[in-house]
This record gives sequence, C-alpha cells and structure tokens, in this order.
Amino acid sequence: MNGTATPDLQGELSTNGFVRIPSALSSDQIESLRDACSTATSRARAGNWPHIRTLPKQFPPWPSDANGGIWGVQHLLHPDQPGNDVFASSYFGDTVMGPAKRILGCDDEDMVMELYNLLVRPERDFELRWHRDDIPASASPEEEMKRLSKPAWHAQWNLALFEDSSLVVVPGSHKRPRAEVERSADPYEAELPGMLIVEMKPGDLVFYDNNILHRGVYRADVERMTLHGSVGHVRGGNLRARNVLQHAVGEWVDQCDFGKLDERTKQRAEGMRKRLVELGSWNKDVGYSLED
Repeated sequence: MNGTATPDLQGELSTNGFVRIPSALSSDQIESLRDACSTATSRARAGNWPHIRTLPKQFPPWPSDANGGIWGVQHLLHPDQPGNDVFASSYFGDTVMGPAKRILGCDDEDMVMELYNLLVRPERDFELRWHRDDIPASASPEEEMKRLSKPAWHAQWNLALFEDSSLVVVPGSHKRPRAEVERSADPYEAELPGMLIVEMKPGDLVFYDNNILHRGVYRADVERMTLHGSVGHVRGGNLRARNVLQHAVGEWVDQCDFGKLDERTKQRAEGMRKRLVELGSWNKDVGYSLED
C-alpha cells in the first residue's frame, strides 16, 4: 500500500459508514488491472460474457443480453474469466485483505470469500435509486433498526482505477432508520440533507457499510473501471448468505484455480473459498435482497 492508511479504519467506518484509503494501488497495479478490466468489459459488451449488470435493471437477477447496454461485469474470479489470476491477486492480496481484516477485527481463518465484480461506464446515463443493500425500501423504522442493530459481518469496498465520483452516501445513516425527509423523498432525489459524493482518485480504496443509505450516478461520457467487492466473516452465517449467494457465485466457486498466487495468498484464498462453499451448503433458496 503506497498511501498512509487511516489510523482507525474500524472507528471511522463505524462512525460515518464509510472510510477512504488513498493511493492503495501502485501505478503498475493500476495499469495491470486496467488491462484486465478492459478485456473483461469488451467481452461483456460484445455479448461474450453472460454475467453482467444490464441497463436499466438495478438489482439481481440480471438478464444475460448485453444489447441494451451494461453497467457492470460480474464474477471476475470465475475460472472462465480471462485475467482471473490478476483479479484474484487483487482480491485476496494484502492491499485489500489487510484493511478488511482490521475492519472486521479478524484473522485469515475467519474470512469468507464473497463477491468481486466490476462497475463500468454505461452506454447511457444511469442512476441507482436511494437504497440499502439488504433492507427493502418498504421496511418500517422498527424493521430498519432491527437489521441495523445487528453486526454487519462483512467488509464491502470500491477500488477505483479511474477518477470516480459515482457513489453518493448519507454519512451515519447506517446506524439509524431513515428520517421522514429520506423516507418520503423521490427515490432518485438528487439532493438529500447531509449527503456526500465520495470522490475517488485512481488507486483509492473505499470501504462502506452496505446498509448505509446510498445511490449511484453513472455518466456515459466518463470512463469508469471500479472494482466492487465484499468479504465476509464466518460469524455472518445466513445473515450474509442472501447477499452473496443471490449472485450465483456458488455455481462455479469450487472450480476456481488459485495456482498462480504466491503461496501465502493462495492458502488464504483456498481457506476463504472453502468457507464460502460451506456457507452455500448450509443455505439454500436464499432469494433476493431487493427488487426493481
């Protein structure tokens, strides 16, 4: 990690719901990942990769037809994804897993492999509505607090390869129900009280609570390659199962080959993969967190 990490990642994430680590990647790492992402995006736009986020659908499941445009590429660790070894090194390496462990307060043996996807420039301007990833908009204040009061048992991040100001959050909203102005606002309201646009430079890493009130604003004329991942804690159990397994990662995870990773990173990856397979074996028919 090139930049100076925030001294108290856990504390800042707990207080604000997000924390930024500047310059997490070297210039060489950025270029290597850009090359791999460019290949993945080109294949997806050409219809040669079925695991995509298609316009204008916001939440899974997404159709596999790229003709209407895409805003994301799914399953970067899939064994059939070209460059999966580059993505695996990025996901399981110390640059991300180091701060993730600090946030979760755990060691390698507690960590569960989850998701690694790519968010890209859409063919036309596209916006996500205000949402929490695992709490539906129909939830009452009491239902929101019941979920928000539970430990998150995950770390979720965006890792930018180009300048990125797409993520918009309401700091602190991960610890409280929506205020009346938030509950009654248009789902695509451009301004909410206290909201913040998260500005990222190439190589910046932002961790955020997936139940912070947030949205995404994506422009067709601005290049975007932002790696979007999550890692779980073994104690998350079925609380994390739906968030992860709704993306169908369980269909291919046992086929991953981590042979190109260095031995220490490979051991970490194999252990995390094993715990994800176990999570899938214990949780069937998890459904979907949100609907369009």
